[in-house]
Amino acid sequence: MNLTPELCAFIRQTARSFKVGAPRRQYMAQTVQTLGLGQRQAQRLLGWGRDTLEKGLHERRAGIRRLEDLVARGRQRVEDKDQRLAADIRSLAEPHPSADPGLKSSRRYTNLTAAEVRDALIAKGHPEAELPAERTMRNILNRMNYRLKRIPKGEPLKKSEQTDAIFANLKAAREEARKNPETLEISMDTKAKVALGEYVRGGKDPDGLRR
Repeated sequence: MNLTPELCAFIRQTARSFKVGAPRRQYMAQTVQTLGLGQRQAQRLLGWGRDTLEKGLHERRAGIRRLEDLVARGRQRVEDKDQRLAADIRSLAEPHPSADPGLKSSRRYTNLTAAEVRDALIAKGHPEAELPAERTMRNILNRMNYRLKRIPKGEPLKKSEQTDAIFANLKAAREEARKNPETLEISMDTKAKVALGEYVRGGKDPDGLRR
């Protein structure tokens, strides 16, 4: 059958209107049989794959419909595709984890950033050009159940049992000293640093205080 370019374009456009999978294969098989085209002719004129046509023709003859595994068609994750990369990421993150404080999940926290993990992978011999970007590395760590957790600042020490006794002793000693008229009480701020002598004002004496 002589198909014009306009008719071929119309057939291809109609095929794209069907959902990917069995519906489109059924249309393709029916079109080929109706027009009396061979698989090679359909491939040349319509651009249809011979494997897809063969599958559609088989389904049409047998009266069956194959189930589609569309989930498996997606792009494979980097950590699933490259097992060496995944193992090296675990070897870097595992020495620095801490469990979920609430113990409500298996989530682990790490103090390594995505940039640090990426730099460590380069040091392990992974080519920098083949490694995921920093943002992608952060997503990989999240998918591998790692979360970045900043190290908390040091908390102040709890009051010891002797604290109250020490301050009570100081108070008693101060009151006793104040009762003695021969005792001179000096107040000193131990937090401030005061420069003396040659260290005053960077060694300068604009007021002429040092003679």
